[in-house]
Amino acid sequence: MSRRRDFLKGSMALTGAAVLSGAALAQGPSKFPAGLVYTKDAPGRWAGKEGAHAPKVTLEGPAIKIVNTHPMTEKHFIVKHTLLTPEGKVLGEKTFVSTDAAESTYTLPDGFKGTVWAASFCNIHDLWVTVFTV
Repeated sequence: MSRRRDFLKGSMALTGAAVLSGAALAQGPSKFPAGLVYTKDAPGRWAGKEGAHAPKVTLEGPAIKIVNTHPMTEKHFIVKHTLLTPEGKVLGEKTFVSTDAAESTYTLPDGFKGTVWAASFCNIHDLWVTVFTV
């Protein structure tokens, strides 16, 4: 199980790096590479799965709460949440195990304003991103 988790973490890092590459940034935050990043509005091959996979974001003052209503089982679960800017600055991240609830909360830096990406990674249905503005 440890090797599998390491593989998934490595895959998430590589996927994030690809998304944050200059080519991805040049397209803008709403034009993610097809087949690499999925969103509520662009679920690609995972159409019908967006309800449990696209991160749901709630702003509570300076705090951002990310939730996935995804069932968490040993064979199928949300592996990680990451909160980041389109430039690649990680504002927070949380890794889950199959017995956790896929919920995380982050506090933004004082005075932060701008576009933020909330990402969730499912061990079966890949990387999902919700873009929002603070």
